[in-house]
Order: sequence, then C-alpha cells, then structure tokens
Amino acid sequence: MIPIELLDPFVMLAGAAIGGGLFLFGLALYGLPRKIGKPGPRRDRRELLRALSTRTGVAIITGALVLIITGWPVMTAGAVLLVLAWRGLTGGAAEERLAMRNLEALAAWTESLRDTIAGAAGLEQAIPSSVRAAAPTLRPHLRALVDRLHTRMPLPDALREFADELDDSSADLVVAALILNARLRGPGLRDVLGALAVSAREELDMRRRVEAERRSTRRSVQIVVVVALLFAALLILFNQSYVSEYDSLLGQAVLVVVAALFGAGFAWMRRLARFDKPARLLAASAARSGDD
Repeated sequence: MIPIELLDPFVMLAGAAIGGGLFLFGLALYGLPRKIGKPGPRRDRRELLRALSTRTGVAIITGALVLIITGWPVMTAGAVLLVLAWRGLTGGAAEERLAMRNLEALAAWTESLRDTIAGAAGLEQAIPSSVRAAAPTLRPHLRALVDRLHTRMPLPDALREFADELDDSSADLVVAALILNARLRGPGLRDVLGALAVSAREELDMRRRVEAERRSTRRSVQIVVVVALLFAALLILFNQSYVSEYDSLLGQAVLVVVAALFGAGFAWMRRLARFDKPARLLAASAARSGDD
C-alpha cells in the first residue's frame, strides 16, 4: 500500500484540478456578469483589472490561510472559489440598483426630450439640447449619441447604437419610438414620449417593490452561507478529531462531494434572489436583420 505521505502532492494536484473544474463549470452555467453601459473601453479595462486584482489577491491569501490551517487542497480550492464568487451570492443586488438608477434617468430624460421637442425643429436639434438636463449616468451615452450625429451618421443608426449602450428593455421602447419618428416624421411624438415616461415610472416603482421583497431573500442567502462557513471553521479549529477523516485521499474525495452539494445549494439560492432582465426589443430585431 502506498504511504499517505507520497500521495500528498497528487492529492494537492487533484484538488487544484477539481477546484478549477468546478470554477469553469460555474462559469459555463452563469457566464460573466453583463455590464450596463459602456463608458469607454480603457476605463472598463482599468476597472475590471482593479476588481480582479483585488478579488484575486484576497482569494489567494484566503486560500493560503486555509491550506496552512487545514492542509486540505479541496477546502483550499473551495475557499478561493467562494471568495471569487462572493459578490454573486447576493443575487446581483448592485446591478439591479444600477439598472433602477438608469431607468429613473431614462424616464427623466424622456420627459425632458418631450418638453424640448416643442421648441425644436426636430430630433436632431432636440437631442443635443436635452444633454444638459440629463442625469450623470445617462449623460456620457447622450454625448456619444450627439458625437455620432455630428459625424453625419443617420439618426436611426445612431439611436440604435445608443440603445445598445444602454442595454435595457425599457430604453428600447423609447429608442424604438424615436427611430420610427426619425424615419416617418409623423406627428404625435410628444404624446408617445409622455406615455413612455409614465410607463418607465410605473416600471421603476414595480422594480423597487420587487427589490424590497428580494432583499430579504438575499439576506437569507448571506446568513446561510455565513452560518455554514462558521460552523465548518469551528469544527476544524476546536474539534480536529471529528474532521480528521478528511486527511486521507478518500476523505478529500468525500469533501469534494460535500463542497459540490454546498456549491449547488448556494447557486440555487442565488438564482432565487436574482432579477432576470426582460429580453430587449431592438436586440431581437437587430439579430433578425443580421440573419436576413
């Protein structure tokens, strides 16, 4: 029989491979978080690198501490994955709050554009005039829209890129009305924008009520995760004889199953607390036009 001491490197390699496989499996299931808005590729790259470097550093330190205390490679890989996925366990609360701020800014801009159209010759003159009154979260996208209009890009194409930058189903309704008016030049745009602003306000109120209800679910997820981790840490620190069976190769294999069950439970609770965005109208039309 091969001594356990000779199997330790193979156990560590197996644990690292299993942890990497679990991470890639979770990434394949849920994908990367989708960004709301595009303030600029250079700024996005800096923010992404800063977030990844900070989170990765914390994950490495946490994994090193777990490996020193327990000596279990599977627990180390699980701790690293948990640190990297900790923000996802809250169910996208930050993304939903940002989406609600963008929706509120869109409703205010729609009302401002409705009032500006009355004194302007058309959308080409009304849109630049509405930039100053727009919210800070919406202003960069409007300035990019105005820049595209200054480069002689057709208004419908510029509006479609504006909708792609906002990446919101409610914004698609407003932009679709503007695209139709830019192509047909028909009357009644002010009434349509007024109705869309009211609809956006009603959707914002609904999202706030849903967010208030989901907040308790997210808090329950966090409590369950913290209690489970605290209970495991107390067992490891104060009752090592109880968890000594995990020191063997078979124990590490069993620990993989236990960690996978906990990970599946956390992922299921995250899915309960997540807000699924509605499908975009203009994205679907753009995909159909590209297929044709």
